[in-house]
Amino acid sequence: MVAGRMLSSFLALALSMLYLNHSCNAKSLPSISSKENGLVAHSLRLLQDSKFEEGKLLCLSKGCVKAAASLINDMDRSVDPCDDFYQFACGSFIKNTIFDDVKMSVSKISEIEDAIANWKQMIVEEPIQPDELRPFKMMKLLYKSCMDQEHIEKIGLEPIKEMFKSLGGWPVLEAEKWNESKFTWMDSIHKLIVPGKKTNDYFINFSLTILPENMTNLLLYMDKASLGLKSEYLVKGKDHEVVEKYYKYIVDIAVLFGADRQRATKELSESLDFEIELAKIEEQWDPSNINYKYKQVDILTLQDTFPSTPWKEFFDKLLNKFIRQDDFLLVSSMKFLEDLLTLLNKTPKRVQANYVIQRSVIDSLSYLTEELRNRNYKYMKELKPNFKVYPRRAQCATISTTLFDLAIVSLYVRRVFNENAKQNALRMVNGIKEELYKTLSSNDWMDDRTREKAMDKAKAMTHDIAYPDELLDDSKLNAYYENLDVNDQYFYTSILNFTKFKTDNYFSMLMKTKPDWVFDTTFVANVNAQYGLRSNNIVLPAGILQGAFFSNDRPQYMIYGGIGFIIGHEITHGFDSTGKRFDMHGNKTNWWTEETNKRFMEKQSCFINQYGNYTVHEIGLKVDGNLTLSDNMSDNGGLKLTYDAYRVWVKEHGVEPRLPGLQEYTPQQMFWLSNANAWCSKSTLEYQKYQITNGEHAPERFRIIGSFSNIKYFSDDFQCPLGSNMNPVKKCHMW
Repeated sequence: MVAGRMLSSFLALALSMLYLNHSCNAKSLPSISSKENGLVAHSLRLLQDSKFEEGKLLCLSKGCVKAAASLINDMDRSVDPCDDFYQFACGSFIKNTIFDDVKMSVSKISEIEDAIANWKQMIVEEPIQPDELRPFKMMKLLYKSCMDQEHIEKIGLEPIKEMFKSLGGWPVLEAEKWNESKFTWMDSIHKLIVPGKKTNDYFINFSLTILPENMTNLLLYMDKASLGLKSEYLVKGKDHEVVEKYYKYIVDIAVLFGADRQRATKELSESLDFEIELAKIEEQWDPSNINYKYKQVDILTLQDTFPSTPWKEFFDKLLNKFIRQDDFLLVSSMKFLEDLLTLLNKTPKRVQANYVIQRSVIDSLSYLTEELRNRNYKYMKELKPNFKVYPRRAQCATISTTLFDLAIVSLYVRRVFNENAKQNALRMVNGIKEELYKTLSSNDWMDDRTREKAMDKAKAMTHDIAYPDELLDDSKLNAYYENLDVNDQYFYTSILNFTKFKTDNYFSMLMKTKPDWVFDTTFVANVNAQYGLRSNNIVLPAGILQGAFFSNDRPQYMIYGGIGFIIGHEITHGFDSTGKRFDMHGNKTNWWTEETNKRFMEKQSCFINQYGNYTVHEIGLKVDGNLTLSDNMSDNGGLKLTYDAYRVWVKEHGVEPRLPGLQEYTPQQMFWLSNANAWCSKSTLEYQKYQITNGEHAPERFRIIGSFSNIKYFSDDFQCPLGSNMNPVKKCHMW
């Protein structure tokens, strides 16, 4: 036994060296010597020989070797897997992970995100090729103009000041010359183009949505405004320390624009008063109050309700091409809208103009001069001591690839993504859905009527895997960007052009029954997945089909434990505490009989109590079992569905080889280890506090401990004694 453990440790080191040799850039790590390469080869020969002694076939492909090395490097095998499986799987990852000055959390997900960000940086810095598609050229031109800091400084603030002229200028700069006859708050929404915003949302936020009770068309949604500071701070008044910092900041920005400090101090104090009053209105917004419930109206009705406000004229200018007078729109709260209009009617236009232009200036600072950007960074550090200023290269890469989101994900799919991964993921989706059908058919707590509705929803659930095919269509990509121009000499002007272009595309989807293919395409390179309550659809983007979650050259027990679980989790969201409220068409309705719903709620309370008793001892806080309920239920249900699907795969294809250095673990055990490994993470105490008070997911440790300890398959595979931490007597079970 001792000799076996020594050999295993020796092989683990050898595998780690081989893994680094395959995966690391030669510039970042010293190269492995010929002697060390010989050591690796000798170790693999020993390992190859050892498989015959134990009668266990080993996988020695490059993919298996790399996967084994990664798992071994992250594990702490001194921990009993039946006591704390998360520590067993991730103990060394936690011990050896060191934070830099930027990150508050490091995880397997963040590692993939970093790799994608580095790839994007490389793309935008490539030379422009004559035969490249126009969208790819424009993306690189935008990056180039962003990096031309000398030219940005030379042009100065003239481009943004030019935009203010249509409103009579920024009053705090104009002194007594400002003409209020040119300003209305509605005109400011039309004329102020703010980078990154569909419309400026400083008075009212406009977006697209769908009625939860009726999945028909995309409707215009009028909601409360965004504020320059959280309303919870603003309502405490100017004496609050955070509000004081905000006030000093906006005054300094105005002075850097050329305002007299004394005038800026006085006038921006008045605009801050207005913003505080706006925050007080928003703080009154209570969704449980019938007076604040959203209302579906048409433009003519809105005009009749508030006759002193020219709504018809406003929407003609804002959305003339996309909306008719008799089209419906949603208002988040008629009471909120009434209070807002009352506040606007009693507030001088000069105060309104100072407020809205000051807000637009703040939102534009990333694209302006270095002096303004530095003042912005100073303010951010005052609010968030851990705030890190990224190098300009990284900032410009983020700006250009975020704006050209469709172009960059098209390149990502063309250059990086393995097409076989899409087909493999699709096969897994279908297999896991089959297990869902079996579970719905066989569970003993649903009545037949509810079971039939649940089965209808499961069979109606659709999926989007990896990317839409249109991303590979040159003509469609060119057509999408046809009306956009990028000028590599005028960075800020290009940003404004892009904002107008994106706004038109966004609102063109009004009243459509199904969004265009571009609507969710930007999700393609994200390291995430999602279930749409209203679309009854799961989205599994190309970005997550890699790293710890997926690779075609790994055994299926790792793939099912990684991306398979993600698929099962998203599918189960359709039937968790939130998903159960929506039917097969995505309409919000109750399709549960009273008796079955009662049983559901009893089972649900078990999860609330279980997770609510987990404590993050480093910060002395308990997990919120209600806040994390949906995802906890989806973790548990999705994991069981995925394990069942893997067992079916084994019956059809046979038992797979084991991994080198981990040959003592069965394929079934490796399923669990692969799943836990995908959630290895380490966070600062500050981030842990934020996660536990705001996050909809339980901390990663309890996502693993909670779900694994509820599933009998796990305790059977690891032979955990009944009553051990990972095999409690009382278990929670829904699906």
